[in-house]
Amino acid sequence: MIATAMLAALWQARAMAAPPAMLAHRAVYDLALSAVNGGDVVTAEGKLTFVLSDMCSAWSTQQQLHLRTTGRSGAEAVSDSDYAVLEEKDGSSLIFRADQTENGSPAPRIAGEAHMRPTGGSVHYTAPMAHDVALPAGTLFPVAHTAAIIQAGLAGTGQISPYLFDGTVESGALGTYVLLLGQQAPPVATTFAALAALPAVRAHVAYYNTTTRDMTPMFETAMRYFTNGVADRVELDFGQFRMAGMLREFRPLSVPDHCPATARAPARGASISPAHPPA
Repeated sequence: MIATAMLAALWQARAMAAPPAMLAHRAVYDLALSAVNGGDVVTAEGKLTFVLSDMCSAWSTQQQLHLRTTGRSGAEAVSDSDYAVLEEKDGSSLIFRADQTENGSPAPRIAGEAHMRPTGGSVHYTAPMAHDVALPAGTLFPVAHTAAIIQAGLAGTGQISPYLFDGTVESGALGTYVLLLGQQAPPVATTFAALAALPAVRAHVAYYNTTTRDMTPMFETAMRYFTNGVADRVELDFGQFRMAGMLREFRPLSVPDHCPATARAPARGASISPAHPPA
């Protein structure tokens, strides 16, 4: 017990000193219906594919979400989203693109570029129509947002509420409320031996539209992160139903040989677990 307490204190000290070191990887999650909340959906299944690639000074993130649901009438619905961003590791800029189809009919693409400074930032949307939106000071991009969650969890923080800009909505930054649900010391029970030897933290994230007074979350997620940023369990709450995801495939990705040593570690942290799916 004493040794465990000493290790926990060491992890917390490290978490407060520097962002966690992240691992670029490809992950595939099988999604299954876990609960319904009075809506029309009676069955659901899906797959989430997430790829984080190290581009030296930036992270390239690609996420594909496929959902198939059946309503009470027996009608099927198929939803596909394809999300990609290029995020500078110093948190200065984000290039984003989000596409979604419902039963084969495409929704308008959301795309553009965002820039952050210490005093705040701005987004220039190029699609579905050109417009600019200001970002509050302290807004995090997806990679840095997840790193902040992991770091807070390791430090024993109970909750954080940073702004997030991920390019999935046209209105700019999202408000987030992150509830840290505790940490697990290794060995952690998981089917992937490469993860079992790492500490893990559990978190629940609610996302809010900051342009309205609506206090109901737009979307909610929950996950178990390991300290290298990999999540082996995820939950996606769509309001009328929830999906639980288990990691089925996991493959680390190498850092390009041409990257200088100073670019191999993120300046502000990184994420390689699912961000909230494009709305």
